[in-house]
Amino acid sequence: MIRRLKILMLAAVACAAVSGCGIYSFSGTSIQPDVKSIAVEYFKNNALKVNPTLASSLSDALIDQYRRLTSLQVLPENGDMNVYGEITSYDTRPMAVTADEVASQNRLTVTVKITFTNRLHPEEDFEKSFSAYADYDSNQLLDAVESSLCDEIIDILVEDIFNATVANW
Repeated sequence: MIRRLKILMLAAVACAAVSGCGIYSFSGTSIQPDVKSIAVEYFKNNALKVNPTLASSLSDALIDQYRRLTSLQVLPENGDMNVYGEITSYDTRPMAVTADEVASQNRLTVTVKITFTNRLHPEEDFEKSFSAYADYDSNQLLDAVESSLCDEIIDILVEDIFNATVANW
């Protein structure tokens, strides 16, 4: 009984030490303790083909992710950390081809260029492109499935951008 109590107390102290230092949290983020805010500017859409709602949907989803999974104050500009982005490509291509050389699957791919700055820790700054895609049956028109495909793609992009900026993955 006393041994279990000692083990439980050691575990509690270890948990407090790990989470109390401010560098690691159980949500998977590794944000320095002096960083209090992040600014996410609305993305620009510079792709040749433009989905009119994609930029704002992606920006809103990324803002929501920071609000949900960090204790950072989310600002429209001038945060301790800043995320700027632009959609550089929005493209569909045939993927799987049948024996009679007809596409059976098409792929919608979105590429986003992100600039991340950390005013307090500039060694973490980066500029990087992220891409995500979703496949759909070539018998369907893109207009009919575009909304659900974009939702899938946004989920992937948000996770990748979030991990690169505050989880250091």
